[in-house]
Amino acid sequence: MIRTVRTTRYVAPLREGGSVPAIVEADDDGLYVVKLRGAGQGPKALIAELVAGQIGRALGLPVPEIVLIELDVEFGRTEPDPEIAKILSASAGLNVALDYLPGSLAFQPFTGGKLDPALASAVVWFDAFVSNMDRTPRNPNLLLWHRKLWLIDHGAALYVHHAWSEGVDPLAEAHDRFPQIESHILLPYATDIAAADAVQSALLTPEKIAGIVAEIPDAWLVDRAPSTDPEESRAAYADYLNRRLAPPRGFVEEALDARARR
Repeated sequence: MIRTVRTTRYVAPLREGGSVPAIVEADDDGLYVVKLRGAGQGPKALIAELVAGQIGRALGLPVPEIVLIELDVEFGRTEPDPEIAKILSASAGLNVALDYLPGSLAFQPFTGGKLDPALASAVVWFDAFVSNMDRTPRNPNLLLWHRKLWLIDHGAALYVHHAWSEGVDPLAEAHDRFPQIESHILLPYATDIAAADAVQSALLTPEKIAGIVAEIPDAWLVDRAPSTDPEESRAAYADYLNRRLAPPRGFVEEALDARARR
């Protein structure tokens, strides 16, 4: 199960991205990058961060540890920027956070070293599966830390859930081919997408997916979409992901086609 920690110290805002992340210290003495529920993208960005990130970890991809993190209503009261202070105040309660990687550097292609084609292929497959709109040259959301590639910031994944509303079938877009994969920063290195598909599709069992979506807090399902029942909403996420995995996987075909056009 995902751990829950409580913030003990507000370190600094990062002042980047729609989720307005901040570095905080928690009661386990760890440092985390917290994504705030009160930011403009709202709770669904936190759902995407948790679900996509935990799927990545379940696949063995290098995603930092993800935790649920409790913010007190007084958290960030020393923040001098009134706009950020307002977001911090609106984020009281459960938020999501990633383990902070101190000294990490943003990934840039051609900065030396070799990129493992198997890893690149696995990341491309993963991002296509969770419909991650980021991971482009403009916004790579990749870090280099201790000479290892790390995947961060999955709040833009599962973008289809922003269109869900009560009465809308969440399975309607499950077979979306995700043509945006053509802009993936690692696509030029992803020479083993078919092999990645064989391995990773087998790892994501219905039981594993159910366990991941079960971690979504009730408090994040506030817009009651696609159901007024949080359990039914979690089931909808699981059904969507399982349907997306069912062959033929159009997102894999799209990634292979995009790779062939390179």
